Amino acid sequence: MAEVINMPRLSDTMEEGTVASWLKKVGDKVEEGDILAEIETDKATMEFESFNEGTLLHIGIQEGETAKVDTLLAIIGDEGEDISSYLNGSSEVEKSDEAPESKDESKDISDVDSESTSDVELPEGVTVVTMPRLSDTMEEGTVATWLKKVGDEVEEGDILAEIETDKATMEFESFQSGNLLHIGLNEGESAKVDSLLAIIGPKGTDVSDIVKNFKAGNGDAKKEEKPAPKKEAPKAEPKKVEEKKEAPKASTSTSSSNSSRIFASPLAKKMADEKGVNLNQVKGTGENGRIVKKDIENFTPAAQGASVGKFVPTGQEDFDEVPNSNMRKAIAKNLAKSKFTAPHYYLNVEFDMENAIAFRTQYNSIPDTKISYNDIIVKACALALKQHPQVNSQWFDDRMQLNNHVHIGVAVAVPDGLLVPVVKFANEQSLPQIGAAVREFAGKARNKKLALDEMEGSTFTVSNLGMFGIDSFTSIINQPNSAILSVGNIVEKPVVKNGQIVVGNTMQLCLACDHRTVDGATGAQFLQTLKGYIENPVTMLV
Repeated sequence: MAEVINMPRLSDTMEEGTVASWLKKVGDKVEEGDILAEIETDKATMEFESFNEGTLLHIGIQEGETAKVDTLLAIIGDEGEDISSYLNGSSEVEKSDEAPESKDESKDISDVDSESTSDVELPEGVTVVTMPRLSDTMEEGTVATWLKKVGDEVEEGDILAEIETDKATMEFESFQSGNLLHIGLNEGESAKVDSLLAIIGPKGTDVSDIVKNFKAGNGDAKKEEKPAPKKEAPKAEPKKVEEKKEAPKASTSTSSSNSSRIFASPLAKKMADEKGVNLNQVKGTGENGRIVKKDIENFTPAAQGASVGKFVPTGQEDFDEVPNSNMRKAIAKNLAKSKFTAPHYYLNVEFDMENAIAFRTQYNSIPDTKISYNDIIVKACALALKQHPQVNSQWFDDRMQLNNHVHIGVAVAVPDGLLVPVVKFANEQSLPQIGAAVREFAGKARNKKLALDEMEGSTFTVSNLGMFGIDSFTSIINQPNSAILSVGNIVEKPVVKNGQIVVGNTMQLCLACDHRTVDGATGAQFLQTLKGYIENPVTMLV
């Protein structure tokens, strides 16, 4: 049966989209996960993937054309299937929101499937707000903070909540005015896109039956291993919120010689194991009697009493469980896809950093100026990429895209993973401008305040672990880039210069390349150009 695909809502403020390019044509086979088209939103040009399998039977919006969210974008079905009924009734089809990514973030309760609400009287003016799709890859969201509470008045445009997606924590604003009658997800809870998030309506309206009816119509969301198949008619059943188990706040274990539960920090357990201390005999001074480091340090071995005969180990086996965040899930999915679809190979080089060290010292002597070695590397990469567009490319099944612009992603470590903000047109920016941009992005990343458009569009990525004392490492390509540069620490070591062994400073770099787009010689030539800039950074100012 044919599936209607509508113009998706790819950002929280998107009202219409423009088809930048189609990556499939009518008659092509489409697999779930294939990129159908690139769609320009109000924030960025984003890839739109298919959630269906079949043959692309119809394209409703041509390249360069713009249409409102939920307008007929395409139809996928069986090869040769008659879709005339869909096209003849296109005005109705355009109103359908069967694809989850194209659903409006909120639905009037009257839009809900009559079968699921037949026994409920629908109050006038009541609106159901569902978990929005705030990024193109978002499948579920977590409520980080509610900015309104039940009973509060809500105006159109007010921020209802902060929602953690697979990419960032974003503000979610209300598209309705009224009173917040019900909250479907508490802070810290996660749920699939389109699950019941809140209900807004006239003050005092009883919505208990509506809430019960939604839950009854959905069953147990936790038991759903696969998403429900898409229907031709608009999807109306919201999914029940998944219950989120909190990670244990204290590490627990059971003694091998005693069935009682022992609360101890991992460090205390390690120290006890090394000293042969039986935790059953240690009195904890931490919260709720938890054994901590100082308890082991202050424990007197003599208190254990003399032991005779064979030593019996008393170590504990224990672990803590931490639920995977949306960001961690996205990182796992994207890196696994990159590693197993792009044929990686690695080119390792070592650069002389003497001139770079002197250059940075002299540059930073200018008042109110501060640049880092990472800024020098980003600028050098940007200039080298302009001379080697093959390394600044992207792979598609039917073509390669050689980018003339240079947008460099800079990997930033955050407590729950890794974010890659993008320095746009890096080759045109000065070293201080690059430094200021990277510092601003790093601060936003750590505070989960990066906007989606600040993390999109990279053509090349730099990952620097030198500041952590790492001499060399390899990285996984940040698709759709064709390459990523791993930057190590500057190391003082003996080097040979002019036939003499002298003290020098060197840095190891590793370029990971996608062999589909970057051949070995191409990658090597890029590194030669990069070497010229980094070993003689004054040439970047010419």
